[in-house]
Amino acid sequence: MEKYLDIFTKSYSSYWNYLKYELIDLNHWDNYFYGLILISVLVWILEIAFPWRKEQALFRKDFWLDTFYMFFNFFLLNLIILIALSNTVSEAFNDVLGLVGLSVSSFQLVDIKALPKWLGLFILFIVSDFVQWNTHRLLHRFEWLWNFHKVHHSIKEMGFAGHLRYHWMEPIVYKSLLYIPLAVIGGFDAQDVAIVYFFNITIGHLNHANLGWDYGILKYIFNNPKMHIWHHVKELPKCERFGVNFGITLSIWDYLFKTDYIPRDGRDIELGFEDDENFPKDFLSQSAYPAFQRKRKKTL
Repeated sequence: MEKYLDIFTKSYSSYWNYLKYELIDLNHWDNYFYGLILISVLVWILEIAFPWRKEQALFRKDFWLDTFYMFFNFFLLNLIILIALSNTVSEAFNDVLGLVGLSVSSFQLVDIKALPKWLGLFILFIVSDFVQWNTHRLLHRFEWLWNFHKVHHSIKEMGFAGHLRYHWMEPIVYKSLLYIPLAVIGGFDAQDVAIVYFFNITIGHLNHANLGWDYGILKYIFNNPKMHIWHHVKELPKCERFGVNFGITLSIWDYLFKTDYIPRDGRDIELGFEDDENFPKDFLSQSAYPAFQRKRKKTL
């Protein structure tokens, strides 16, 4: 127990030092803090230059709330609990495996370092995106997970910052389900993760932006604003009670598994979910909401 407590506490100082390093060091391209800002500004400029919903305000509804979520979820949440919890659970998992003579490396089937760079990145990207697509479906399928995910679906006007409005429990779910798959494809380094991260953030920002793009033929591969807006539609088709268009970065999974749904131009559809007018409007109340969850009404 003392070992785990030590790992937990040291994680705070380690991540704090890392965060300070990110803020003051501009000499490395894989700077997550300024990378996020740069991508956000560029996509916002695109929204301003090519707005799909021209009547939507530049500082749309909940713009500042979503901006707070963006930085809280990607930086402060790690400092508060996520890194410490992740490091502690990872060590405990390794110790449990050690009791039966195994280790995380025992699951490794592919060593990315032994492959050409492009192929290793492709495998890392495809595996992580597919796992996250399935995790996203679970967030809609199970009531207790859906109550966390409602925070993201409480968006009433789409904009780039809405991409990162989500409950703090979501990354715990995503990272937990990604742990073993990423162990299977071990050998990737921090720069591999950074490349995939920046690409995913860019596509995710674009998906939520006030843009009317579908990328032409590439819409069958990459998620896009015209597709993703239907994921946020308030009134779901009766045959799809648990949601549609679950793609994170890739849309191909939805087309392969028949969860795609784009019935018409969705520029002006109403966003949200049933009874969302009673959903909390501030960060603290939204964070506490799942503790007071209510049963979702069945659709006949």
